[in-house]
Amino acid sequence: MKRFEVYKNIRKRAVIMGLPISLFALMMTSLIGSLLFIIFSFSFAVIVSVFLWNGALNTVLTHLNKNPALMHIKMIFPQTISNKKQTSLYYEED
Repeated sequence: MKRFEVYKNIRKRAVIMGLPISLFALMMTSLIGSLLFIIFSFSFAVIVSVFLWNGALNTVLTHLNKNPALMHIKMIFPQTISNKKQTSLYYEED
Protein backbone atom coordinates (compact mmCIF):
# COMPACT_ATOMS: atom_id res chain seq x y z
CA MET A 1 0.00 0.00 0.00
CA LYS A 2 1.37 3.42 -0.96
CA ARG A 3 1.86 6.11 1.65
CA PHE A 4 1.46 9.71 0.67
CA GLU A 5 3.09 12.56 2.50
CA VAL A 6 0.89 15.47 3.57
CA TYR A 7 1.85 18.64 1.72
CA LYS A 8 1.23 21.50 4.13
CA ASN A 9 2.92 24.32 2.21
CA ILE A 10 0.49 24.41 -0.70
CA ARG A 11 -0.24 28.13 -0.21
CA LYS A 12 3.39 29.06 -0.89
CA ARG A 13 3.08 28.12 -4.56
CA ALA A 14 -0.63 28.73 -5.12
CA VAL A 15 -1.27 30.65 -8.34
CA ILE A 16 -4.40 32.44 -9.57
CA MET A 17 -4.36 33.70 -13.18
CA GLY A 18 -0.57 33.32 -13.30
CA LEU A 19 0.06 35.39 -10.15
CA PRO A 20 0.76 34.39 -6.55
CA ILE A 21 -2.03 35.12 -4.09
CA SER A 22 -0.50 38.35 -2.75
CA LEU A 23 0.04 39.87 -6.21
CA PHE A 24 -3.41 38.69 -7.32
CA ALA A 25 -4.93 40.42 -4.28
CA LEU A 26 -3.09 43.62 -5.22
CA MET A 27 -4.45 43.39 -8.77
CA MET A 28 -8.01 42.79 -7.57
CA THR A 29 -7.79 45.71 -5.13
CA SER A 30 -6.68 47.95 -7.98
CA LEU A 31 -9.47 46.62 -10.17
CA ILE A 32 -12.17 47.26 -7.56
CA GLY A 33 -10.78 50.75 -6.89
CA SER A 34 -10.78 51.44 -10.61
CA LEU A 35 -14.39 50.34 -10.94
CA LEU A 36 -15.39 52.66 -8.11
CA PHE A 37 -13.46 55.46 -9.79
CA ILE A 38 -15.31 54.84 -13.07
CA ILE A 39 -18.69 54.78 -11.34
CA PHE A 40 -18.20 58.12 -9.61
CA SER A 41 -16.57 60.00 -12.49
CA PHE A 42 -18.32 60.05 -15.84
CA SER A 43 -15.52 60.82 -18.28
CA PHE A 44 -14.28 58.91 -21.29
CA ALA A 45 -10.68 59.87 -20.53
CA VAL A 46 -11.01 58.40 -17.02
CA ILE A 47 -12.36 55.12 -18.41
CA VAL A 48 -9.50 54.84 -20.91
CA SER A 49 -6.88 55.73 -18.31
CA VAL A 50 -8.27 53.15 -15.86
CA PHE A 51 -8.08 50.42 -18.51
CA LEU A 52 -4.51 51.45 -19.34
CA TRP A 53 -3.60 51.48 -15.62
CA ASN A 54 -5.00 47.98 -15.02
CA GLY A 55 -3.33 46.62 -18.15
CA ALA A 56 0.03 48.11 -17.16
CA LEU A 57 -0.33 46.81 -13.59
CA ASN A 58 -1.12 43.31 -14.85
CA THR A 59 1.90 43.42 -17.18
CA VAL A 60 4.24 44.63 -14.42
CA LEU A 61 3.00 42.06 -11.90
CA THR A 62 3.34 39.23 -14.41
CA HIS A 63 6.87 40.40 -15.27
CA LEU A 64 7.79 40.56 -11.57
CA ASN A 65 6.38 37.08 -11.07
CA LYS A 66 8.51 35.66 -13.91
CA ASN A 67 11.66 37.48 -12.70
CA PRO A 68 11.60 37.51 -8.89
CA ALA A 69 15.16 38.87 -8.71
CA LEU A 70 13.86 42.28 -9.85
CA MET A 71 11.99 42.75 -6.59
CA HIS A 72 14.35 41.24 -4.01
CA ILE A 73 13.21 42.23 -0.52
CA LYS A 74 15.42 41.27 2.38
CA MET A 75 13.99 39.64 5.46
CA ILE A 76 12.90 42.05 8.19
CA PHE A 77 12.08 39.52 10.87
CA PRO A 78 14.40 36.76 12.11
CA GLN A 79 13.73 33.11 11.29
CA THR A 80 12.95 32.29 14.93
CA ILE A 81 11.47 34.41 17.67
CA SER A 82 12.27 33.50 21.26
CA ASN A 83 11.44 34.81 24.73
CA LYS A 84 14.84 33.70 25.98
CA LYS A 85 16.81 36.55 27.54
CA GLN A 86 19.90 37.57 25.59
CA THR A 87 22.78 37.77 28.02
CA SER A 88 26.54 37.60 27.68
CA LEU A 89 26.91 35.60 30.92
CA TYR A 90 27.83 31.95 30.50
CA TYR A 91 26.54 29.87 33.41
CA GLU A 92 28.11 26.53 32.50
CA GLU A 93 31.65 27.68 33.21
CA ASP A 94 33.11 27.68 36.77
